[in-house]
Amino acid sequence: MKILAPILEDVLKRNPNEPEFHQAVKEVLESLEPVAQKNPKWVEAGIFDRIVEPERQIMFRVPWVDDAGKVHVNRGFRVQFNSAIGPYKGGLRFHPSVNLGIIKFLGFEQILKNSLTGLPIGGGKGGSDFDPKGKSDNEIMRFCQSFMTELCKHIGPDTDVPAGDIGVGGREIGYMYGQYKRIRNEFTGVLTGKGLTYGGSLARTEATGYGMCYFVEAMLKAKGNSFQGKTVVISGSGNVAIYGCEKATQLGGKVVALSDSNGYIYHKEGIDLAAVKRIKEVERKRIQAYLEVHPEAEYHEGCAGIWNIPCDIALPSATQNELNEEAAKTLVKNGCIAVGEGANMPCTPEAVEVFLQNKVLFGPAKAANAGGVATSALEMSQNSMRYSWTFEEVDAKLQSIMANIYKNASEAAKEYGVEDNYVVGANIAGFLKVAETMYAQGII
Repeated sequence: MKILAPILEDVLKRNPNEPEFHQAVKEVLESLEPVAQKNPKWVEAGIFDRIVEPERQIMFRVPWVDDAGKVHVNRGFRVQFNSAIGPYKGGLRFHPSVNLGIIKFLGFEQILKNSLTGLPIGGGKGGSDFDPKGKSDNEIMRFCQSFMTELCKHIGPDTDVPAGDIGVGGREIGYMYGQYKRIRNEFTGVLTGKGLTYGGSLARTEATGYGMCYFVEAMLKAKGNSFQGKTVVISGSGNVAIYGCEKATQLGGKVVALSDSNGYIYHKEGIDLAAVKRIKEVERKRIQAYLEVHPEAEYHEGCAGIWNIPCDIALPSATQNELNEEAAKTLVKNGCIAVGEGANMPCTPEAVEVFLQNKVLFGPAKAANAGGVATSALEMSQNSMRYSWTFEEVDAKLQSIMANIYKNASEAAKEYGVEDNYVVGANIAGFLKVAETMYAQGII
């Protein structure tokens, strides 16, 4: 990397102690070096310098009162990264690990991911270091109301449309939407992932997991293969993992493992998805409770060990950097032929390199898990029209979007001399649309 090396150096210097953001920027800039060589006008116009700097970074105090009357204070974040092609779009994450660097990494990834969908949405991300685990519904409601009291000043249906992410599901979206409506006195599509009774979209819950499988199926199909008869391991047991499991099974695969932050379950005969849905979505228990229903399954402490299970297809869908070089080598050794990232940047750079060197088909997060934000944008469209599509209509649009993402990433990789490298292909395909638009709009 020659042309873009000074930009990376500047990012490292100006954003200290933000390793996830550094990692994301480094990976993207390395991919974009040939684009910079081919488009000197973009270098001169500072496109590369500007795309790594958020347009706006908002950080605020979130005070709330627990059920015992004690006051707590958390931090809230919203990073509005790039609005060249549309209003900022990206989820809200409630988790103790959240800090500005994590939100910047996620927002930066969101720029290219949203561009890849082909829909008019820019990149942003937000959240808080609040932990919903162990909190009552009333405590979560009070936190969400306090959070939205500040956030509502910075968002809107044509400005910034947040969605859910880790720790933010339908319950949290509902509380935040209610507070936004209460303060602003308007009923607009300002949040996505809403309930079906007040503007939500059918298939939104399933979208990220389904989309991940549609992308992996497209990768496999291009090589004359499919999910049919394949053994699948999925990390996580949240929304993405559950509906990834559902779609992988529908496509003919057999999912044998799921995990949470405590450990993982291995069910050789295939995961009983109905039991997992009840445990995680209704009872809100740990994944170990699966053994109460299926004592013949195995439970192992420590979630990292899930990658030791032999499989044909691996779908890391828990959190960033969960799958390292050693795990990647184990997967390759055990005959894994395809990996699709359901979470945001779940594979370390070293792990990705192992997959690419060993010709494992690899779907990077910004391509493979774009189904969620794509369907969020479809929800925005329905809200604008005051109309709703059927599940089948939304699912058909999602399949088409994911097929196009694969096609565009594959063609970009081939054009730039790295055929089948969908990491580089996705970065370039997503960047080109944003760069062309930024150039057309001038120095802003």
